[in-house]
Amino acid sequence: MFIPYDIANYPLNSNEWSFPFTECIHISMFAMSIGTIALVDLRMLGVGLRHQTPAQILKDTGIWTLVGLIIVVTSGFVIWASDPLRYYYNWSFRYKIIALALAILYNYTIHRKVALSASSQSIGGKLVATLSLLLWISIVFAGLFYAFT
Repeated sequence: MFIPYDIANYPLNSNEWSFPFTECIHISMFAMSIGTIALVDLRMLGVGLRHQTPAQILKDTGIWTLVGLIIVVTSGFVIWASDPLRYYYNWSFRYKIIALALAILYNYTIHRKVALSASSQSIGGKLVATLSLLLWISIVFAGLFYAFT
């Protein structure tokens, strides 16, 4: 199989601390992003932070979510580039990327619109929040399963 570059000489593979450090940043920023999104979702479900509306929480955490997602995608690309063929042929990784794209699209369209509306506490708002949580949790599990498949 032809590999256009030598994986062993890729910077993330040539230093014993590079990959774990990048992975720590990737996981930390993903936790921050999911955490800020989950705060909005849990409020839409009527759980916790009852003194704020989902719209207020979304506005307060929006920049942290965006910064976290930008760092997650960037660090994820760096990690992927360390062995792209291994990642490409893994079904769990493929699911993770598809679910991540859908979750980001969902978060910045439907989820955002409902969270900013007055109907965020309705049944529809609860369904939107539940779907959001399920999408993000499935991405976490896909990342965990990657190591076992």
